[in-house]
Amino acid sequence: MAQVGIVGAGSWGTALSVVLAHNGHDVTVWSIIEDEVTMLNAQREHKDKLPGVRIPDPVSFTTDIEKTVNEKALVVLAVPSPYIRSTARSMAGFIRDGQLIVVVSKGIEEHTLMIQTDIVEQEIPQAQVAVLSGPSHAEEVGRELPTTVVAGAKTKVIAERVQAFFMNEVFRVYTSPDMLGIELGSSLKNVIALAAGMADGLGFGDNTKAALITRGIAEIGRLASAMGANMETVNGLSGIGDLIVTCASRHSRNRKAGMLIGQGYTMEEAMDEVKMVVEGVYSAKAALALAEKYEIDMPIVEQVNRVLFEGQPAKEAVLELMLRERKPENEDLDW
Repeated sequence: MAQVGIVGAGSWGTALSVVLAHNGHDVTVWSIIEDEVTMLNAQREHKDKLPGVRIPDPVSFTTDIEKTVNEKALVVLAVPSPYIRSTARSMAGFIRDGQLIVVVSKGIEEHTLMIQTDIVEQEIPQAQVAVLSGPSHAEEVGRELPTTVVAGAKTKVIAERVQAFFMNEVFRVYTSPDMLGIELGSSLKNVIALAAGMADGLGFGDNTKAALITRGIAEIGRLASAMGANMETVNGLSGIGDLIVTCASRHSRNRKAGMLIGQGYTMEEAMDEVKMVVEGVYSAKAALALAEKYEIDMPIVEQVNRVLFEGQPAKEAVLELMLRERKPENEDLDW
């Protein structure tokens, strides 16, 4: 048994506490909200964010971040991506040299265009930083339904340590050295899922969604390759796997927000209705900026930005995508 700290008591942090407790670890979970901590310790269920999931007894909740991370064998950073930097900064003084931090948030920082693990390494340079990602809705992980994810790290030893902490008979973990590819796939798929949700909200069908998923992974792959990531990663669990589940699932907050926008809600109204952080909204501008920086054509990302931030109606965005100039599906194939 190991001592584990989870920073973030939302749906994902709570679900991972169930996984780690199942594996025999003693888990402490931090939240900045005192009422949330009191409720979780007393009721053993996150009724707002993860209803129906019983939190095991080896899991405790606290507002003390030092107690959560100090001397823990593993620290899981599970706050929403907009709060990664500020939270990492608040943890930094309590992290020892070589301590393992696993980032499970998904996003790209808008003003720096940095991925989450790079932010944590910048703020906590003494830590060993890894990432865990894949098609893994908290609602299903918390209920211990079979799920498969990938752990990325700079060394095989660190990735295998993460794998050993999390893997069990219902939570399978693969390993990968491609941290950049894992994070780009897991972040950019949220932007594509907003588009898929808009299509659902407009009443379009399965053909439309299949097109958005397929062309979306093409956009992600072009950018990932230009930035030095591996296409095998984009075509794996954290890329196309996560994209499929986020575009199709009723649990997806990004799809739900997009659906509301397709039905006529503003971006702000949709986020208020979802009642959780819609990370695709925060990654959309960064995705477009990366596309411009690396001179990559990403028309879906461009149209999502226009709908979110320029007031373009979702239906017009779909029409613009359909009426783009004629071109081959894959320009690398010769006749």
